Amino acid sequence: MTYPLNSLGFAKPPSETRVVVAMSGGVDSSVVAAQLAEEGYDVIGVTLQLYDHGAALAKKGACCAGRDIHDARRVAEEMGFPHYVLDYENIFREAVIDEFADSYLGGATPVPCIRCNERVKFRDLLATAKDLDADCMATGHYIQRKSGALGPELHAAADSTRDQSYFLFSTTAEQLSYLRFPLGHLPSKDATRQLATRYGLAIADKPDSQDICFVPNGDYASVIEKLRPGAADPGDIVDMEGTVLGTHRGVIHYTVGQRRGLGIGGLVDPLYVVRLDPDARQVVVGPKEALSTRIVPVREINWLGDAPLTSQAVWEVEVKVRSTRPPRPALIRPLSATEAEVELLTPEEGVSAGQACVFYSGGDSRVLGGGWIWRGH
Repeated sequence: MTYPLNSLGFAKPPSETRVVVAMSGGVDSSVVAAQLAEEGYDVIGVTLQLYDHGAALAKKGACCAGRDIHDARRVAEEMGFPHYVLDYENIFREAVIDEFADSYLGGATPVPCIRCNERVKFRDLLATAKDLDADCMATGHYIQRKSGALGPELHAAADSTRDQSYFLFSTTAEQLSYLRFPLGHLPSKDATRQLATRYGLAIADKPDSQDICFVPNGDYASVIEKLRPGAADPGDIVDMEGTVLGTHRGVIHYTVGQRRGLGIGGLVDPLYVVRLDPDARQVVVGPKEALSTRIVPVREINWLGDAPLTSQAVWEVEVKVRSTRPPRPALIRPLSATEAEVELLTPEEGVSAGQACVFYSGGDSRVLGGGWIWRGH
């Protein structure tokens, strides 16, 4: 007997389709697990313990604390499927936290959530899902996977205010064939919370996590200080010609684009942080115009287009250089299969090394991939 494709795209009954759900303990991934369990799939919930439990328990508002592990386990009990907690602390420290600290000290503005998806969730956890003989792995990310002429395509979420495509640009074509994102088509977060209420989940009203999970209350500086003692040493604030204008209390306390809190008085025109030079312990400041960038060098590109990146001299696309900004028109000029120069048709402020530059096909929601900005101001 031949079966029609089920909701996860397999030609067999849900009960014979095993799916591993990556459960953070939040509303989104809990709803995914509950929905698939209700539809009759063979669900296995997996939660990652990513860093020190003792420190995590004391803190609210981020995604990987002990409270969240408890919440994920409770959802699994309520919905009647097995749940495992995997200790990924060492992997997480090596693959995400160490690079975050080094990159921040290098004057960059890192986005550790992307590295976590790339190096932990979609690599190690995905391998674990395959070891468990799962047909696929599902997550609560707000992004869409659509069938295209040449295979699955990555698309931005239907709700642009919830879209997480910026954080998932490094998902490879091979990973995409194995991953599922059941929430990507929903019109709003309210729709997800309504589903949580419908499934009777105790976490239906749980607030969204705001912080990077290992940075309590958004206090980057204290985390970096712990990881890299000496990073808070004071130094000079200089203008773009190198003239000393004042002193600072440690490069880690400043970000590119910052205007307030520089402690330089008596100036007619406001100055902004244009560059951080940790080696010289200098914070370089300049006028607002100095923050505008048109040419953005990008490397470590993950390309998801149908034709190879190098098959065209120039690609007309839209790009995001910050997760909070809408895609803007740009040109990609490939230098190799993994490096390119991106020209922003309208210059943007605050483009910083260490951030991602994500490519979208103009006119629709398709994600064509992206790369890492490696030399900004």
